[in-house]
Amino acid sequence: MLNLSVLLEDSARKHPTRDAVVFGETRLNYAQVNGAANQVANLLVSRGIKPGDKVALSCPNLPFFPIVYYGILKAGGVVVPLNVLLKGREIAYHLGDSEAKAYFCFQGTADLPMGTEGHAGFEQADGCEHFFMITADPAGASPVEGTETMGAAMSQQSPVFESVLTAETDSAVILYTSGTTGQPKGAELSHSNLVLNALESTRMLGADPAGERHLVTLPLFHSFGSTVQMNAGFSSASTLVLLPRFDAEAAVKLLEAEEITFFAGVPTMYWGLLGALEDSGVDVDKIAANLRIACAGGASLPVEIIKEFKARFKVDIYEGYGLSETSPVATFNQKDRPAKPGSIGYPIWGVDVKLIDADWNTVEGADEVGEIAIRGHNIMKGYYNRADATAEVMKDGWFRSGDLARRDEDGYYYIVDRAKDMIIRGGFNVYPREIEEVLMTHEGVSLAAVLGVPHESHGEEIKAYVIKAPGASLTEDELVAWCKEQMASYKYPRMVEFRDELPMTATGKILKRELA
Repeated sequence: MLNLSVLLEDSARKHPTRDAVVFGETRLNYAQVNGAANQVANLLVSRGIKPGDKVALSCPNLPFFPIVYYGILKAGGVVVPLNVLLKGREIAYHLGDSEAKAYFCFQGTADLPMGTEGHAGFEQADGCEHFFMITADPAGASPVEGTETMGAAMSQQSPVFESVLTAETDSAVILYTSGTTGQPKGAELSHSNLVLNALESTRMLGADPAGERHLVTLPLFHSFGSTVQMNAGFSSASTLVLLPRFDAEAAVKLLEAEEITFFAGVPTMYWGLLGALEDSGVDVDKIAANLRIACAGGASLPVEIIKEFKARFKVDIYEGYGLSETSPVATFNQKDRPAKPGSIGYPIWGVDVKLIDADWNTVEGADEVGEIAIRGHNIMKGYYNRADATAEVMKDGWFRSGDLARRDEDGYYYIVDRAKDMIIRGGFNVYPREIEEVLMTHEGVSLAAVLGVPHESHGEEIKAYVIKAPGASLTEDELVAWCKEQMASYKYPRMVEFRDELPMTATGKILKRELA
């Protein structure tokens, strides 16, 4: 029997007084987080929540998140983390699709009224029976009249609870995919999926089994943040310093002030950190003296950023790869072998990876391009209540990712692009990732995104959206001419558009569909 909440409970038993979460002036130790999670579990049981029931959670990176997350697990429930940017209609869909019986929602801020949107979604969802508003002041009133606050509901609950025994294959979490095509689908992950992925995340990166100091800027509702930082961090009694919304200047100051040893982020976060150093006033050498581990995922990291980060902070960025459906980690550059910049590494322990064609046939040979397929302890049970959608991506234990990659002679994998992002120009396959890498080597380019746009004769034409480097006087024609010198004639972008910013998801990925 196994319950994911053991990651918290074991650390609370061994290190009760160690800081578990830090947010501003708030510091909660492991005993306090575990006790509060027990109160949440008692609350759910008192309201009739049974093992296997789904409970949704909308909350940014605040101490409330792990308290509610592990409280749900302790009660034998299944956590359904929701993106904090969802609107009422979208929340109603997720609550209905997951068949959630209860919903915890942070009140939000004036700029992000999560509580209002959350309650509107709850009101539209059939079958969701309980709504708990998480308020910044636990003793304060709910911003939505007539709703119950989590603080008030927990106040009479005991901080002691005997966690429900769950089987390793029982569902622990349902993570919703981003829904770039069609309605979002819920990837159903088991307790063993997530426990093994968390423990392997700690081992493969060489994290100190006695604990690290994490700066958590990745959203905890996303699989990367919840597994590689929260679950993995709690498994080793680490301290999680929480930042609810990524702000580069605030992040670099916390790196210094909290003596951070472990940072994980998506490429745009690393880009932001480097850009914020100039005017932040921080002691970069002090940060570098503490920072031991830096890892990246979510999207391909430009090699130029990897080089610059190492030059400033004296640490390698270990890149990896995974999806919500794979718990999420599937491949990674790992401490026991040399890291290769630009590579997503090789399969983690207990996981197999191969490249396939559209008909599931294995693609052989070094540097041949194929779609990544994965099998192992990290693969989801399936999409919740979506047997047909599951059958489309699963075969004989293998999961097909939709991502194109190549494998070198040493067994390291390199993402070429999303299959759906590939541009076909005049019959030639063009991978945006490759073009973006070249653009990032231009001194006048700070960030770039490339995609295909419709074209009468070529089918698609290549267009680059670019943020200039500070002070750069680059023109669109100059950049096109430079690209022409750097790339084959069918590859270089004929169109360039400068932007002050690029649209991004809550997790920091560039939203190419919005650019399109």
